[in-house]
Amino acid sequence: MAKKKSKQAPGGEGQNATLDDGSRTHTQPSSTASTNGGGQKKNSKTSKDASSTSSSQTLIICRNKLMTLTLDSRHWRYISSFHGPWLQMPTEILETIANINYNTPRPRPIDPAVLFDLLKIRRLVDEATNLAVRAASDIASPVLTNVHGGLPGASSMSALGMTGSGHGAKLSRERKFRMREQASQKLGRAYRLDEIACSVATMQGASPIEEIGALVLQRNPQDPDAKYVHFFHEKIPSRQLAESTSLQPLTDIISERPNEGEALRTRAIVKTFKEDYEGAAHDLTLALSVCRIHQQPHRPSEEEMQLQESHRGKRWRQEVTPAEKDQPSSLENQLLFLRATAYLSLACQHIDAGIPTPQEQNGHADTNNSDENLAAEVNGRGSPDEDSNSLQKQAEARKLVKTYAKRALRDLLAFMSQFEYAPNLPTSIARDFNDRVNLSAHGARNPRPSETTYSLEPHTTYSLSDLFAAVPPSDLPSYPSKELTKSNEQTQPSDIPSTCEWSTYHPLLTDALHSLLLCHCLAQTSAKELQRHTYMVARLVRLSDGYPIFQASRSPARSDWVEVLRCGDDSWVQLSASWETLCTPAPLPFYYDNLPKAKLHAGPSRKEAAAAAAAMI
Repeated sequence: MAKKKSKQAPGGEGQNATLDDGSRTHTQPSSTASTNGGGQKKNSKTSKDASSTSSSQTLIICRNKLMTLTLDSRHWRYISSFHGPWLQMPTEILETIANINYNTPRPRPIDPAVLFDLLKIRRLVDEATNLAVRAASDIASPVLTNVHGGLPGASSMSALGMTGSGHGAKLSRERKFRMREQASQKLGRAYRLDEIACSVATMQGASPIEEIGALVLQRNPQDPDAKYVHFFHEKIPSRQLAESTSLQPLTDIISERPNEGEALRTRAIVKTFKEDYEGAAHDLTLALSVCRIHQQPHRPSEEEMQLQESHRGKRWRQEVTPAEKDQPSSLENQLLFLRATAYLSLACQHIDAGIPTPQEQNGHADTNNSDENLAAEVNGRGSPDEDSNSLQKQAEARKLVKTYAKRALRDLLAFMSQFEYAPNLPTSIARDFNDRVNLSAHGARNPRPSETTYSLEPHTTYSLSDLFAAVPPSDLPSYPSKELTKSNEQTQPSDIPSTCEWSTYHPLLTDALHSLLLCHCLAQTSAKELQRHTYMVARLVRLSDGYPIFQASRSPARSDWVEVLRCGDDSWVQLSASWETLCTPAPLPFYYDNLPKAKLHAGPSRKEAAAAAAAMI
């Protein structure tokens, strides 16, 4: 919905904004310090200074770390969705997991486009941080930077930019500039891949990285990469993102690079902070056109499709490690999701205008105010023409609500069409993925898949958008099942299935699913059809698991949906259980074999298993 209060995210999400190295607190001089001087002019000047600095302290922080004006997020929007172990694990392990995920039979556990983008972002941010620390510390050799802990997280001193100088002579000004210019290019590429994920990664980097864009612009004011990086790293007053952010730098970048849609995406996000949702939707539409014309999204080649088919019927096959140019991109999905949220916000903006006032609902005013009503009619304020115009405006507003809700629904379904669901995935495939990830965490570079994984019977896969079609697939397991309402009872060994439900994870999928339900509410979908979509969303939410890359995050749209259910009539959707119960994470089936039969039950939840695996990594 438009604006909704939500609790602060657990962990360090809110702490980064106030305790981060990039933030500075400027203390203004007290106005009482000059009262001992004489003269009326001096007192007048002091009073002006006091009025211009109403607060004694102003928190200055990087724009990408800023607490936003929206009440549903404390940072850059949706930033909590990208927290997880991927920020701390070595890039070698992250690369191994990305390749394991890519070669896992469909539906892949995690969206490969997002995972490959995270790997690139980690590498680019690490390399840029290395260059920034070397330039700030007069270290010429990258090896010396590693010795001094120049990479993020290598030492507490490097995180503060306090590494000592390296061996040999100091770097020349030209050498430092070239290093910083190269660092800004790497950071610019990382932000273009995914500005939300890159913002999370740079929050944990060394402090010299925050000045890279500004230092390069001092020498070359027209550098587009430095402009883009400086836009995110510019220090602005806390909680004043909309007032302190100009769209002109992004507009300049767009004019310099018209064939790239990333700056349009960033400008659209800033417009949402300024509550210009129509302008945001327009920018995202342009960005989608640019992306589809000049930045062709990755499509599976015939060789990749053949390799996918070769999963079955062979004892083992050579796995694919796609080159960087052949890796899928997540840009188009980002644009679709952001445009859907912009359209949904536009629909919410017109809700109030489409609701009749209490006086109009009653059909007449209070009888005690008949004299005032008569005077109003004489003055033309209560004439039938005005009532007719009011009703017409309400009808137009309700029409706009439906129109924008349907547009948001279209983009959400296009976003979900990139992800897959399997109603009957063999449990051994899920177990094999888990085992290979555990082996990679213990140092195995290329853990081989189990031979039994590729000699299984074929299983069915559906696009997530197919599940919300007018006629859904007919071979889906019943939901909600009886076991869901009897989760406290022990499961007998004979009840353990050889197949399980499985779906692809995306960090924004939970928010997209709940936004879809909100769109159906605004589009006035029938209660029976809405109930079917509601159960389907609950089915997918309980399967949504970012192991071992992402941690569970809050969803603004889920908070709005829960509020809608709370305020709705009991006879409206008629759910069989509470939303919390319906969305309880599904048990992980590949843990059954490791449990003693005497203690056999539904197994640990996905949340518990993901937390344990993250701690192990």
